[in-house]
Amino acid sequence: MISDLYAFPPDMVAQTDELVKQLIMAHRRLAELKGVAPLLPNQEILLNTLTLQEAKDSSALENIITSHDELFKQELDIPQFNNAAAKEVSRYSEALKHGFERIKSQGQLTLDDLITIQTTLIIGKPGPGIRIKPGTNVVNKATGEIIYTPPQDHDQIVELLERLIDFFNEDSNQVLDPLVKMALIHYQFEKIHPFYDGNGRTGRILNLLYLVKHGLLDLPILYLSRFIVREKSTYLAHFREDPIDDNWETWLKFMLRGLENTSSETIETIHKLKNLMVDYQERIKTQLPRVYSLDLLTTLFKHPYTKIDFVIRDVGVQRAAAARYLDTLADAGFLEKQKLWRSSYYINKPLFELLQGR
Repeated sequence: MISDLYAFPPDMVAQTDELVKQLIMAHRRLAELKGVAPLLPNQEILLNTLTLQEAKDSSALENIITSHDELFKQELDIPQFNNAAAKEVSRYSEALKHGFERIKSQGQLTLDDLITIQTTLIIGKPGPGIRIKPGTNVVNKATGEIIYTPPQDHDQIVELLERLIDFFNEDSNQVLDPLVKMALIHYQFEKIHPFYDGNGRTGRILNLLYLVKHGLLDLPILYLSRFIVREKSTYLAHFREDPIDDNWETWLKFMLRGLENTSSETIETIHKLKNLMVDYQERIKTQLPRVYSLDLLTTLFKHPYTKIDFVIRDVGVQRAAAARYLDTLADAGFLEKQKLWRSSYYINKPLFELLQGR
């Protein structure tokens, strides 16, 4: 029985016609997303904007709630905007980028990398690293119901994680489709529940890193968290009872449907981002030719909120010139200027509204 965690990975997974059809659709949408991402001239735009969106939704699953406004202000790194929940959400973005860099630089993930990702997520909280003491249950925070009890022995947890990491890094598998593998990895990680805190967020980061590691995406820009937020009760129900033998179909179809839907939503968001960016580019070139540069345009779309220091860093100009550029753009209606004591920050309202409505 697959309910024995030590039986992972399963020897086989039955693939019905319905499951194969869902696999084809998920692969098709993922391939389309991979092809659409290069439409933007600077990939950092996607990493910055969409990563924050995923961070917000993934953290909301752990009852870490923040508004878009608080989250975007947190990225300005202005002391008056410090917000504990927003700061915790922004650490998700840091952890994801760390994992992405490790995958790109070394071509695989190690157990130490996994622990670093989790530690980044929970800085300032007790309990970083793999669980040592028994007594952990996974509980529905809303009802108090115990959903399942994960392994309790530290050595067993480490052994299970090492097997899972080997499966994650494995380049080829004649039996299992790559997306089936991703769904199995996510399920197994959440059942192991290796940390005292941050398991859900770490597991969702693993999804993205797997897709990049195996060439299904070039950037970690597909985010399942919004889908899981919408389907949270269904998602949690899958963990109450382990699949028996090779009967993984319900879980796999759920995850594949999430991949398909989320890919489609992200494709739509990228097209909207591109259209908005092209509109700004054409209008700034026409109205403010002395201000326009591609570097400045990119800065305005890396983040809905910007400040003089960002322009100095990205465009390579002096502070007076950076302030003049932003003020000119604000006067022309491209940005909304907000005063804060002796400082100012600037909002790209159409970008903010696009991301807020995503």
